[in-house]
Amino acid sequence: MRIEKLQKNFQIDVKLVHFPLHPETPDEGIPIKELYARRNVDPEEMHKNMKLRMDAEGLPYGKRTHTYNSRNAQELGKWADTQNNGEAYHDALYRAYFVDARNISEIDVLVDVAQSVGLDGIAALESLQKHNFKDEIDKDWEKSKTYGFNGVPTFLAGGFSVAGAQPYETLEYFVKEAGGISK
Repeated sequence: MRIEKLQKNFQIDVKLVHFPLHPETPDEGIPIKELYARRNVDPEEMHKNMKLRMDAEGLPYGKRTHTYNSRNAQELGKWADTQNNGEAYHDALYRAYFVDARNISEIDVLVDVAQSVGLDGIAALESLQKHNFKDEIDKDWEKSKTYGFNGVPTFLAGGFSVAGAQPYETLEYFVKEAGGISK
């Protein structure tokens, strides 16, 4: 919602760059408790904080028990960006993962997500099976590494960056500092 508001108020072009948050995660996922235990974080407290942030943004947020490898989801996201109405895939993927707690490493789940927003399921499946966007994701991951990104979302513009879920006012200031032009 904040990005859409920025696009409404500023002349900006938004481009998603995918980031390897936990690329070592197996396709079957790992329990959230295990992930947070590695970082000495209380999973209940983390969920509570994230729920408050999402509620403040008017976004639904469920309770996940596992985290999953997102590589396939990212590859399909690049494919979706080449399709009419492909941006809807990203919102549907958010819902599948953060609200419905679905395993976004599973190809059938991703095809279902694509079809749920009117994208061609057969073409989505073919893209995933052939890894048509593997090179593009590899480039995104390399770009993330080059810029030193270590969290999502990270916003980059005009040589400036800001990481994490930021209030709209912070992002507006960021865009202005980066030279953004008001509409």
